[in-house]
Amino acid sequence: MEGKEEDVRLGANKFNERQPIGTAAQSQDDGKDYKEPPPAPLFEPGELTSWSFYRAGIAEFFATFLFLYITVLTVMGVVRSNEANGNTCKTVGIQGIAWAFGGMIFALVYCTAGISGGHINPAVTFGLLLARKLSLTRAVFYMVMQCLGAICGAGVVKGFQPKPYDRLGGGANVVSKGYTKGDGLGAEIVGTFILVYTVFSATDAKRSARDSHVPILAPLPIGFAVFLVHLATIPITGTGINPARSLGAAIIYNNEKAWDDHWIFWVGPFIGAGLAALYHQVVIRAIPFKSK
Repeated sequence: MEGKEEDVRLGANKFNERQPIGTAAQSQDDGKDYKEPPPAPLFEPGELTSWSFYRAGIAEFFATFLFLYITVLTVMGVVRSNEANGNTCKTVGIQGIAWAFGGMIFALVYCTAGISGGHINPAVTFGLLLARKLSLTRAVFYMVMQCLGAICGAGVVKGFQPKPYDRLGGGANVVSKGYTKGDGLGAEIVGTFILVYTVFSATDAKRSARDSHVPILAPLPIGFAVFLVHLATIPITGTGINPARSLGAAIIYNNEKAWDDHWIFWVGPFIGAGLAALYHQVVIRAIPFKSK
């Protein structure tokens, strides 16, 4: 019995960071086996002379390019089958579209995380900017490269098959019949919140700490979150949750309806990303309440 009591005592001492409750637990720095990265500066002019800065932007461009190429082709294939047979079940269907988006995010985040962080989405970049995970200089550069990559990705699809692209909608996001613009905005806000919250949780510095007990491959939950959000919101908006994806398809498709609804696919994701950043930093990590 004494041996068991000794084990319990040693265990409690070994994992002393878990003993305090609430904010107190967040404020103790002694004994941590992880390092909280310092907040990124708002402006970092030195980045502009660094090759790694431009390499990261190029990685974001090509990742978003590949993302649009595969996903737009998948969407067009499902629409084509529905047009010919009146039944999406004869092709990969909505589930296949969701897997294409989620699977590509998983693969591309895995490939680019060590170079650029693997954002592939201006909403993700915006959320991380609010949390001071990167500078404004880098965030703006990433967003520009993501949008350019998305435009090129959709453009290549149309270049290969221009007539089917226009006839099948080009993967452009619009609010579906039977839903209001408010419905679409709400779906984009909540969907992006889920994605960006998952990004914060999967890349949290404490994830590798001894008290997490959850060794995890970060791209996997991020890709799975994208998959699940698509399952839920494809019938409502076609699922944007990524302003670059929506912009690329809208520019190449260039349809009046797509432009009428386009603001939803910027406002919704940015609000959702902002709320996710606020929730994770203030509520989950209690960053503003930590002792200096």
